[in-house]
Amino acid sequence: MRENWRENVIRSNLAVKKLLTVTELTVYLKNLLDRDPLLINLWVRGEISNCKQAASGHLYFTLKDEQCSLRAIMFRSRCTRLPFKPKNGLAVRVRGYVTVFERDGTYQLYVEEMEPDGAGALYLAFEQLKAKLQQEGLFDPRHKQKLPFLPRCIGIVTSPAGAVIQDMIKIINRRWPGLEIIFAPVAVQGETAAEEIARAIARLNQTDRVEVIITGRGGGSLEELWAFNTEIVARSIFHSRVPVISAVGHETDYTIADFAADVRAPTPSAAAELVVPVKAEVKRYLQTMQERLYRGAAEYVKQHRRRLDTILDRPLFRRPTEEICARRQQTVDFLSQRLVQAVNSAREENRNRLKVLAGRLEALSPLATLARGYSICTRPGTPGVIHNAREVGSGEEVQVKLHRGRLLCLVEESIAEEAQS
Repeated sequence: MRENWRENVIRSNLAVKKLLTVTELTVYLKNLLDRDPLLINLWVRGEISNCKQAASGHLYFTLKDEQCSLRAIMFRSRCTRLPFKPKNGLAVRVRGYVTVFERDGTYQLYVEEMEPDGAGALYLAFEQLKAKLQQEGLFDPRHKQKLPFLPRCIGIVTSPAGAVIQDMIKIINRRWPGLEIIFAPVAVQGETAAEEIARAIARLNQTDRVEVIITGRGGGSLEELWAFNTEIVARSIFHSRVPVISAVGHETDYTIADFAADVRAPTPSAAAELVVPVKAEVKRYLQTMQERLYRGAAEYVKQHRRRLDTILDRPLFRRPTEEICARRQQTVDFLSQRLVQAVNSAREENRNRLKVLAGRLEALSPLATLARGYSICTRPGTPGVIHNAREVGSGEEVQVKLHRGRLLCLVEESIAEEAQS
């Protein structure tokens, strides 16, 4: 009834003066849309863009095709029933109704049901390029460079317009005042954006002062971020000799540049915080390390001083002459005792060896044979022993050696004996 009354009032105003307030016109249009049977329950096909999940759980996005776009909302109660997660670039079919959002005076689609309709053109291109570069190794962690702890000069590649560059410069100057920054202004969206970004990264690599590069922009739709999803930008980042931080869009936005970069930052502001430490914190850390070093050195000296005092308190250092002489005397006594024992042992061993050799010599000596009654017969003045009677003739002199003494004999007759066989 109330809506009918409001409509009648508006119609009467139109008939009288044709001058409406914004609210009156908005309510009139809303009533028209709400009564259109086609718009009460319809299916719409399009590609998702600018997709954002609010803290309330409602899903806000734009549904678009090649020529037009339509704002859409899906309430939390409907989102919880979805079997998949909507994201930018996804082609979908949605069912809902169209009405006017009175506060903004805009019409939008209230989605009650959603189902995938295949990947959108941009999203498909993104996935294909990602797969190609990943296969070539551009995303391999082995190629990632480490960021310098404290770079002397930072290069920034982004748009000169907007708050992104100002925010990054402000954060860097706050964290480390006076740090050198080289800014390379580029377009971050449009037909020339990708080539400008790639050339800027190459130019910064030719500057010996730059030690790290930040490239990125603020958030936006998939189309607006597309310059950072191009092959030329990905390869310029990969071939950079200087470490590159990619800071594109919001935390949930991922681009090809993020995968190719050495480090991905969720936002440009986070990249500025990541690239340089806080000077005050570094100073406090160094002061803490200095204090720990002083305490450690003092404790080290103290411990070794106590050890030195303990050593100096030993008898050797309190009475060095007496201690050293006593020890040396003890050593001499010990060595002398060992020398005497060694000499006695050697003497006893030699004596035993002499007895053995003497026994052997005595066993072989002819004197022992003579002692048993045998004698040795020789010619006087010659050492040769006479073995056979034929060697001596009658009338020759011979000498007979006995066990004690010798005999000089004259041979009367020589009697030879035949050798026994």
